[in-house]
Amino acid sequence: MDKPRDPSHKKKKRTRKIVGWGLGAVVLLTMTVWLSQLGPAVYAVDRDVVVTGTVGRGDMLRQVRGPGTLVAIEQRWIAAETNGKVDRIVELAGKEVTADTVVLELTNPELEQQAQDALLALRKAKAEYLDLRVQLESKLLGQQADAAKVNADYEEAKLVATADEQLHKDGLAPEINVRKSRLRADQLASRNEIEKLRLQKLKESIDAQLDSRRLALEQLQAIYNLRRSQQEGLIVRAGLDGVLQEVPVKVGQRVTPGTNLALVADPTLLKAELQIQQVQAKDLTVGQRAEIDTRNGLIEGRVQRIDPAVRSGTVTVDVALVGDLPKGARPDLSVQGTVEIERLEDVLHLRRPTSTQAESLTQLFKVLPDGEAVRVVVELGRGSVDTMEVVSGLEEGDVVIVSDSSAWDGHDRIRLKG
Repeated sequence: MDKPRDPSHKKKKRTRKIVGWGLGAVVLLTMTVWLSQLGPAVYAVDRDVVVTGTVGRGDMLRQVRGPGTLVAIEQRWIAAETNGKVDRIVELAGKEVTADTVVLELTNPELEQQAQDALLALRKAKAEYLDLRVQLESKLLGQQADAAKVNADYEEAKLVATADEQLHKDGLAPEINVRKSRLRADQLASRNEIEKLRLQKLKESIDAQLDSRRLALEQLQAIYNLRRSQQEGLIVRAGLDGVLQEVPVKVGQRVTPGTNLALVADPTLLKAELQIQQVQAKDLTVGQRAEIDTRNGLIEGRVQRIDPAVRSGTVTVDVALVGDLPKGARPDLSVQGTVEIERLEDVLHLRRPTSTQAESLTQLFKVLPDGEAVRVVVELGRGSVDTMEVVSGLEEGDVVIVSDSSAWDGHDRIRLKG
């Protein structure tokens, strides 16, 4: 038979459960209070992945930097003067050339025919002009002979009239002879004036006819000169001592007037064209000192021109080069340029933090002696290529993190480990 359980045993078991639940609740409450007093854990960052900078005091050289290229100061695009087809490319890019060096040859059969037709028309017009001049000169000579005869008759008539007058005074000649000689002299005087006028008009007419023919002849000469010049332009020459930079056409390609056929540049006269960010270009002025890095040497220069236009967020700055060019310097070579703006004396400065702008407020992590870094608000002043002026928020000797800290945007305090 089963033995009935003692009622007191069941009561003791229930009591133990209640006590256990109570103790668990007390422990849980205690842990919750303790954890709440600890606060959030400090975010840990490897020290090797951050870059720090120390705030210093002293002179600060303001500079701006930008990429660019070397450009020939004297260069020339050779353009096609007429329609044609590229028949032969004589010289390729990179070849040293003189002004008379033949770069390429074009062909245009129609132009050659036009030049030949213009030459024949010019020769015909010259022959016709010479023939007309001979005819007109012969006509002029005839008129001059007639005028000379009339003038001679007039002079003779005047002498006869004078003689008759004298004889009449001496009683040796009748009055009728005097009147007849005077009448003839007067008639010849009028005819002499008419002949002189006819001669003058004939000369004017001859000059007008010859001028008209001469103008037509000059027009044909101009047409022939143009066709001849165009024909000579089919032989394309460099036109400048230097280096052939580019020949952007191919054999067999048809070109029209104005098409660029070749680019020639003088490699001994170069300048640098830098692309400076718009926000950095506001303090640039002509005459500022610059330094151009060709990656094979440094060239000193001076700012020569600042383009007033902004393109793609950059401003083009021309730098005139001073001194000898380093080996390998040539047009279109990629370079890096640095322009000195000003020198600031006795200012707090810091290595330029990543993603910061000049004259702005920013937040940086200042490294404490215990290895932790706290977020502080820093007012930055004027900036340079790799340094920035500190206006407030930091003191000399402070160490701050200058590398990108965007990954810690949710933390005001971090711990550097390692």
